[in-house]
Amino acid sequence: MKKYITFSVFLVLGIALIFVSMFLVRGGGDVSEGLDEFAKCLTEKGFVMYGTYWCSHCQNEKRAFGKAFKEVNYVECTDNPKLCEEKQITGTPTWISGAGDRYLGEQGLERLSDASGCPLDI
Repeated sequence: MKKYITFSVFLVLGIALIFVSMFLVRGGGDVSEGLDEFAKCLTEKGFVMYGTYWCSHCQNEKRAFGKAFKEVNYVECTDNPKLCEEKQITGTPTWISGAGDRYLGEQGLERLSDASGCPLDI
């Protein structure tokens, strides 16, 4: 009986440890909830991200926004090659502001906040 209780305690602790570690690896809930307004602000200020589906840096940029990326003005260059050529996109990701300023490469949320003046509340 004592072995059964010990085994049960370790089993429950093991399962709890697995769930806690999964929660921590994912970063604790969905941080994109606080990013919707930031992404909307970028769009309102004319920021556009030009990227490609196969670009790992583009994927990182999208992942940083989480679900809020749906609010970002995004152009997929594989679907819009003429537009990307007109905008002289030579590498992805490229962000272009409403004022025409270009930000080449993966920027991250903080740099985009600094460049745009959009508050980052995360």
